[in-house]
Amino acid sequence: MNECVKDDSLVTLNYRIASSDDDELISTFGSRPATLQLGNGELAPMLERCLAGMPVGERRVFLLEAQQAFGLHHPQLLQRLPRASLPAGEEIKTMTLLEFSAPDGGRYTGLVREIDDQAALIDFNHPLAGKSIRFEVEVIGVL
Repeated sequence: MNECVKDDSLVTLNYRIASSDDDELISTFGSRPATLQLGNGELAPMLERCLAGMPVGERRVFLLEAQQAFGLHHPQLLQRLPRASLPAGEEIKTMTLLEFSAPDGGRYTGLVREIDDQAALIDFNHPLAGKSIRFEVEVIGVL
């Protein structure tokens, strides 16, 4: 009997994430498979849930609406910041990812949506928030 994926499995797999109109965003098919420990944040929780119960050797495609995937896009996570508060030493342009320090010492990333001489509009939503995705996965091995 084939081993099945559980919540805490170490899984070797090929996967592909694409937009709902099949624009590929990331894929391990055709290259080296990924080995991931489920339950420790290496794969987004909603994608881990798709894997639950899949046996070794199975390949599936999941179509996830935005709220099932990376969540809805929240307008309150768009912030206009003065250029002086942006990380120094980097060339900043539209669609650049910037890393910021949180007051608690953590790090978080924002995407530059707009920029001018005075300020930048930074989007702190996940880059795929508000988008439906296609998640294709093939389970190669489970430990």
